[in-house]
Amino acid sequence: MPDTSLNAPHSDNWYASWFNSPYYHILYKDRDYTEAQLFMDNLTQYLNLPDQAHILDLACGKGRHSVYLNRLGYRVTGADLSENSIAEASQHQTETLDFVRHDMREPFARKFDAVFNLFTSFGYFDEQSDDERALLAMHNSLSEFGFGVIDFMNASKVVNNLVPSEEKTVDGITFKLKRFVEGNDVVKEIRFTDAGQDYFYTEKVRAYTLEDFEAMMSRHDIYLLDIFGDYKLRKFHPGESDRLIMIFK
Repeated sequence: MPDTSLNAPHSDNWYASWFNSPYYHILYKDRDYTEAQLFMDNLTQYLNLPDQAHILDLACGKGRHSVYLNRLGYRVTGADLSENSIAEASQHQTETLDFVRHDMREPFARKFDAVFNLFTSFGYFDEQSDDERALLAMHNSLSEFGFGVIDFMNASKVVNNLVPSEEKTVDGITFKLKRFVEGNDVVKEIRFTDAGQDYFYTEKVRAYTLEDFEAMMSRHDIYLLDIFGDYKLRKFHPGESDRLIMIFK
């Protein structure tokens, strides 16, 4: 939990505070979006979605990937819990691209041809039952012939290669990062000082394995169609692959 002696916005949920903070986007501003766009190209070609298919980009952040998917010719709805992210993403709205603030545990009234949950935007809740609610909501938001996609970390590789601590300076701010495993969670503590004020945030992701996802899907009659281990959609190897990408119906 955030240190109450530090000047950070507080919430009962770490993700509500951190993802709504401008510092989240500063820390991760150098992410490889070229690789992400290549993933979108490969994924949409693999799924062979129909022209003008309607895609839900769930946990879309500021909407960068929603915008790219829309440029590929798809109708896209980007959804995220962060009010600030949705406000910024909404500047890109068009007739075929819209953004909504939404809790991923709740299904949508409309149905989608595909639901994408990308870049480890799953496993944030304190209770596994809430993660299962999110998974079921994705499934229930699919059309009859729709596909769900979860792009998750390969938890085994992440845990075995965890860097305990590092410093990263971005835009003149030095972020001090500490990583560790606590119970079933991979935790990252983020400390930094800006304009004379100290800040402390936490990231926490449940270290779900493929077997965990298979068990959750089985409990909810969700059919796992295919599994990939990277953004080039190569075979998944538990000890080696960078990602755990699951296609389901």
